[in-house]
Amino acid sequence: MDHFDYRDGALWCEDVPLARIAAEVGTPVYVYSAATFRRHARVFRAGLAALPRVHLAYAIKANPNLAVLRLLANEGYGADVVSGGELRRALAAGMPADGIVFSGVGKTRAELAQGLDAGIGQFNLELEEEGEVLADLAQARGLRAPAVLRVNPDVDAGTHAKISTGRKQNKFGVPIDQARAIFDRLGRRPGLHLRGIAVHIGSQLSELAPLEAAYARVGELVAELRAGGHAVSHVDLGGGLGVPYRAGEVFPGPAELGTMVGRVTAGWDAELMFEPGRVIAGNAGVLLTQVIWVKPGPDQDGAHPYVIVDAAMNDLARPALYDAWHDFAAVEPTGGRMVANIAGPVCESGDTFAMGRDIDRVASGDLAVFRTAGAYGATMASTYNSRALVPEVLVDGNRYAVVADRVAPETLIAAERVPEWL
Repeated sequence: MDHFDYRDGALWCEDVPLARIAAEVGTPVYVYSAATFRRHARVFRAGLAALPRVHLAYAIKANPNLAVLRLLANEGYGADVVSGGELRRALAAGMPADGIVFSGVGKTRAELAQGLDAGIGQFNLELEEEGEVLADLAQARGLRAPAVLRVNPDVDAGTHAKISTGRKQNKFGVPIDQARAIFDRLGRRPGLHLRGIAVHIGSQLSELAPLEAAYARVGELVAELRAGGHAVSHVDLGGGLGVPYRAGEVFPGPAELGTMVGRVTAGWDAELMFEPGRVIAGNAGVLLTQVIWVKPGPDQDGAHPYVIVDAAMNDLARPALYDAWHDFAAVEPTGGRMVANIAGPVCESGDTFAMGRDIDRVASGDLAVFRTAGAYGATMASTYNSRALVPEVLVDGNRYAVVADRVAPETLIAAERVPEWL
């Protein structure tokens, strides 16, 4: 459920018409619904309410806007970060340091030190050497770094290959059959409080069976570690729940996840940690765009016109990266339909959002939206073709604020230097 609805033939976000935002802010622009973020955060928490001890850390990579992070901090969420920059964002948004989990396969020594100095709640270790370096850095500071060991369970998440993280050929985690030996060695390091296991098999999961298989393997490892004398107090179960991008799609929700986790983890006696991202943010945002041209197709049977919009692959990369689907809808539909290709102005054939799509009939100057763009949208944007960096707007009831400015090309040029010898 989201809070983007038609009223009197026009699309609104909560109590603000999207046409007003387009007129006052310009297009393209991301528009987020605060009410949707709050609802999804609360529904996810409620779905896990029957579990005895739970820690929720929002996956900042999904949407790292400071206003979004502050909103989720107010909902009691911690943060899952994968870089020093995301760590700074979480702290700047008011998220408590002890609620921050530092994940990621390429944490630098400087980033490990940054996390220690900030007093974060947990490091998710991706390899043995990382644990050794963290232990040394912590010991030099008179600390014991709280950490868990991320394992790779070799479970196919059944999602797109580029967002699958739990197969043995993926770069994440240590092979689960080597985890016991690594845990034994790292557990002896005085600068390390190795307190558990982490797993995350991928993103945009459409069914729970792969998660259940991964969690079952983790449960066997937890029992093995305890039998070997290790205290396991925390198990990080990651995130990955998918969201519907096409009308009519149905995905498992937080309540179904909670039921499955409760069954699989019965008797674990550990704090369970979750890092939801897309399931919180996905349906909370749209990319608002304007039609520049409707370009006739080639003069041949079956050719479709091109709807050229002012949003491009640099603003919303998912279709170009993953052939991902985003529903396209007119802000003020007339009732007419057309079959068209939807593309942006970037000088790449890959700058295409849809081919042969049945859509609302649109014409030059019309406004439209790409739906379900609240996750992995603005966060992946670039300035390719020297285009402005897309702005972001947060709507809350009948008010809105620009929460990320449009960064103009002249601002980008001002940050560059031509050496004096040229």
